[in-house]
Amino acid sequence: MRVAVAGASGYAGGELLRLIAGHPDLELDAVTAGSSAGQAIGDLHPNLAGCAGLAGRTFEPHEAADLSGCDLVFIAMPAGQSAALAARIADTTRIVDLGPDFRLAEAGAWTRHYGGAHAGRWVTGLPELPGARALIGAASRVAAPGCYATAAILALAPLVARGLAEHDDVVVVAASGTSGAGRALRADLLGSEVMGAVSAYQAGGAHRHTPEIEQALGEIGAGPAGASRGREVRVSFTPLLAPMPRGILATCTARLRSAATDTDGVRSALAAAYAGEPFVCLLPEGRWPSTAAVAGSNGVHVQAAADSRSGRVTVVTAIDNLGKGAAGQAIQDANLMLGLAETAGLTSIGVAP
Repeated sequence: MRVAVAGASGYAGGELLRLIAGHPDLELDAVTAGSSAGQAIGDLHPNLAGCAGLAGRTFEPHEAADLSGCDLVFIAMPAGQSAALAARIADTTRIVDLGPDFRLAEAGAWTRHYGGAHAGRWVTGLPELPGARALIGAASRVAAPGCYATAAILALAPLVARGLAEHDDVVVVAASGTSGAGRALRADLLGSEVMGAVSAYQAGGAHRHTPEIEQALGEIGAGPAGASRGREVRVSFTPLLAPMPRGILATCTARLRSAATDTDGVRSALAAAYAGEPFVCLLPEGRWPSTAAVAGSNGVHVQAAADSRSGRVTVVTAIDNLGKGAAGQAIQDANLMLGLAETAGLTSIGVAP
């Protein structure tokens, strides 16, 4: 299958190129960039300099590449830029968008967090959600969720689906590596500013992934009785910047609907939801996730505990923000859309040390 990467000069784009280079069923066609067009791929992504399929290649301008001739196009461009490019690609060419342009259903939520015209919504590319695989496999347009959103949704979705956790009292505190902020030169991302420091930013509901989390949990609804269905989801999300290049550790808490729900009940819900999932690992009780354990992979490590004193549940997930949080998830979506093995070109095993 011939694929292209539009916006390949960024960190997520570079990770896509790395994964495609090792994919058994994908052949890389066009590789485009904006301001980096004309530069050698190996100059911007030194880890790819020795890749035979990329040696000597340069980034093409977006407008010069014939993306419609590919079987599938990955778009890894900043907010507000994917929609215009997607409109120029033939309907017969499948697209996976790693950006936010097509993630949100509500125009008001888009305007509050991004501004500009709302482009509409595509199928959400999170295969582990109930019924998502069939929708992704049948879609020609898929929007991969954001990295923070992926970590939080996977933590909480099984509990919301079973009616164990309330919709209206969800708190997420998640730390991300600096690659999550992109490659743009910013003073607050300089090594001397980041090293030895953990800092909060865009708290108080300002972060763009907050409406994604609320949208997904709201659509899942509650358990068989539907007791919580129709409630407005409320998520308090605080992102943290951590002094590491990649990874997300999300600590998610919610109020339990029943005081009788204990840790065994919470873990049973997670185990049932993710049984047989190739990339989600519910860790043994007492072992908590670490970003280092999933680095370089498409894996998700999950752990949970119920707190009877506070009446809350805590679920912690670890992902690689460039893997399951971006490029890895996009490859997983593409595999489903192209009728390939879902795990092709991917691993759940991190790199250590």
